[in-house]
Amino acid sequence: MKDLVSIQTASQQAQEEQPMAEVMTLQEILDAYGSELDGSPSVYCGTYRKYNEGSIFGAWLDIAKFDSYDEFIDVCRQLHADEEDPELMFQDYEGFPESLYCESCMGEDTFDKILEYARLEENDREAFDDYLDLGHDYDLEKFREAYCGQFSSKVDFAEHIIHECYDIERTMGSLASYFDYEAFARDLFMGDYEMGYNSHVFRVF
Repeated sequence: MKDLVSIQTASQQAQEEQPMAEVMTLQEILDAYGSELDGSPSVYCGTYRKYNEGSIFGAWLDIAKFDSYDEFIDVCRQLHADEEDPELMFQDYEGFPESLYCESCMGEDTFDKILEYARLEENDREAFDDYLDLGHDYDLEKFREAYCGQFSSKVDFAEHIIHECYDIERTMGSLASYFDYEAFARDLFMGDYEMGYNSHVFRVF
């Protein structure tokens, strides 16, 4: 029994001698991870306890500034180090699709998808936004398979298809100038293709 007490006492002393992990100040967090709200994927991190007590204290954090999900969660907890076990509340967001936003359940998979989205080129991001707005699930591989390009109108896309796939001047001769591109466009977009708000066209599988 005496040996057990000695071991417990030694263990407690060792824990007490270990230095406490340093908690960053609010300003240090903002300097390193704060968002400029310039379109970079960001969330406003508060807690449910503070919100229920009438406080919206928190900070806008730029997700692209973190190297990992674990680092992100650690900084969020340091931001609210005044609570023993903060229940994080992401009260607002910007710079990534609404389908990836969750007020209380930012998991590692979602975090990785947000970073993946942020790394897209601007035009690809706009096209992907169109794809998502059309009701498709977040799936970059399927998006790339379906994407056909950006066109000024559905008729413009119909003309592109005709010129790419058919030699109507050879097959129709002088009648080619009478080809009804508007009717062809209506047929194409009856179920084979769809166009988003920013005029990006996608093949329907």
